[in-house]
Amino acid sequence: MTLNLLIAPDFAPERFGGWHMLNALLQQRSGLRLHLLMPASAHEQAELLAAGQVDLVYANPFDAAELIRQRGFSAFARPVGKADEMLIAAQAGSALRRVEDLRPGCRVAMADHRDVKLIGLRLLEAADLHEPDLQWQLCDSHQAAARRLIKGEADVAFFLAETFHALSRLTRSQLQVVIESALHDITHVMLAHARVAEQVPTLCATLTGVDSSHSSDREVLEALGMPGGFEAMQAEDAEFMVDLMDTLLD
Repeated sequence: MTLNLLIAPDFAPERFGGWHMLNALLQQRSGLRLHLLMPASAHEQAELLAAGQVDLVYANPFDAAELIRQRGFSAFARPVGKADEMLIAAQAGSALRRVEDLRPGCRVAMADHRDVKLIGLRLLEAADLHEPDLQWQLCDSHQAAARRLIKGEADVAFFLAETFHALSRLTRSQLQVVIESALHDITHVMLAHARVAEQVPTLCATLTGVDSSHSSDREVLEALGMPGGFEAMQAEDAEFMVDLMDTLLD
């Protein structure tokens, strides 16, 4: 039996190899057969999930809430010390230095990541701005949003904070951070569908056993940008995060 493992398409490009390294390590140690699915966009991810052939998902918190509540998935692990934060950036030298500087009609570039948009909209409440007040420019990736911002085709851009900080130094030098969230309690999570529940204990033990104190494991975790590795996630912790996402949606 091969388990299809889908990775949410919001990681920085340089982490691509890290996921393949982790997939190979998990198969070697657990004896489970894993097939890595790495969609290039949120739309492609949605198509794969709709096909019903995804067994495991490394999901962003927004998608995780839907998968847990509506599609029969359960959380079993999460990265250690790696909260999902977002930030809003403007072009370097722009007069937009604070959230309060933004005005209705502001052009916002962003990749199609609903959790980033949701948190960003909460941050914009300080400027009394809401979703209909803004001109949204959907991009294929955070990198594409940065390019649009640098060209002056957008006033600000929404980024997953980790991805922004992983942009090249040259790119970041042409941007300035307006605000960065500090929620701390929202993370990506590893989910399993109920049909593969029998395999979850083995997979969870293997995943959480990847230890940075071992040089070979450390290489994998550093390639993923997750030096702390993974920890088991209990159902009540997942439910708390889902409730928090609901609060952000209200």
